[in-house]
Amino acid sequence: MTPAPGRQGGTPPAGAPAAGTPAAPPQAGGLPPRPAAPAGAAAPTVVPGTPAAAPPPNRAQYAPPTVAPAFRAAPTTTTPLPPPPRPPQRDLTPLAIGAGVVAGAVIGATIADLHNQRREVVEGGRTVYTEPDRIIIRDPGGQAYVRGNDLYRFRYGARDIRTDTVGSETRTVVMRPDGSQVITVVGADGSLLRRIRRDPSGRELIIIDNSYRDPRSVGGFYVDVPPPVVNIPYDRYIVDAQEASPDVIYETMEAPPVQRIDRRYSLDEIRYSPNVRMQMPSIDVNTINFETGSWTIPPDQAARLQGIADGLNRAIQRNPRAVFLIEGHTDAVGNEVDNLSLSDRRAQSAAELLTQQFGVPAENLTSQGYGEQYLKEQTQGPSVINRRVTVRNITPLLNGGQASLPPPPPGTAPPR
Repeated sequence: MTPAPGRQGGTPPAGAPAAGTPAAPPQAGGLPPRPAAPAGAAAPTVVPGTPAAAPPPNRAQYAPPTVAPAFRAAPTTTTPLPPPPRPPQRDLTPLAIGAGVVAGAVIGATIADLHNQRREVVEGGRTVYTEPDRIIIRDPGGQAYVRGNDLYRFRYGARDIRTDTVGSETRTVVMRPDGSQVITVVGADGSLLRRIRRDPSGRELIIIDNSYRDPRSVGGFYVDVPPPVVNIPYDRYIVDAQEASPDVIYETMEAPPVQRIDRRYSLDEIRYSPNVRMQMPSIDVNTINFETGSWTIPPDQAARLQGIADGLNRAIQRNPRAVFLIEGHTDAVGNEVDNLSLSDRRAQSAAELLTQQFGVPAENLTSQGYGEQYLKEQTQGPSVINRRVTVRNITPLLNGGQASLPPPPPGTAPPR
């Protein structure tokens, strides 16, 4: 294993269990122990370039999130992250719209129900927690990542689902009643290569091309870039969905990056590199109140996503290749691993609701949980501002700044 430049290599710390052996037993109730926080304070994710870009103290909901100390450095272990578990065949069957399942878990379940199903091992210096439908990876340097599978979301309203193996690639084809198909292609290692929409006439649109890998990327998932400089007004960089008009929400979904994008990024680089992700404006929704430990969106609160759904549908109508990241964030109350799993499930619940209730195409969405890693309000206590769902257009990042153009051919860099 080659350590990242200027970083410690991937050797497990002294006293760590050998690779593949069970880690230390979790705390009572199935909660793993929280590691000691790395030295230093949380740092801002952006640099205000003008006075108008800095929110005033009484507008905390517009504050950019901070980055926990561990995420200001490259991970210690520089091999690729293990892929999320592939859904078992029983979960690759069509479901009716509104079926009572979210990502393989029955609606009404809570994070506590998963404690007895969570398994913990050490692999290659990382601690890996496996749940039935996702994994959480903790690096020796303190970074932690949760990985789920978008295939669960594509089942709703499908007519049929089939899986084919072509060479080293596995293709899952979701067939819809109108004759269109969504094709997900993964490599031999389980990593996403492409997501394609094929219309009833056979015409294909590549929505995500993940086949290009930049040699500057650490492990194919982390990019060390400085925080972006933001020159637009603070309330147009981070938009509060509760205060914004429908036009502002739509304009934010169409807004360009806050600075020039110098290359295209893979989906994992966007998911797990905060300073890459923060180059795009975002919309925060913190009006959905989940029950403690639950990821079910109460029916009486679903309508609060109407404005977001309208903006998404307008943006996707204009650019059918657009991709939006639905992020889940928690406050700092509770256990780190639980918060990662819970936030990922809540983000997926929001994405599923946007599709089932408001008709947003599932293939144009992807979801990711971040737990308590990016707090906006610096408190270890309960915080409505920190508990939020964030929507971000990541199309320019995937396409190297060419937001309205198709991705470059597989395996190539975009023209300069």
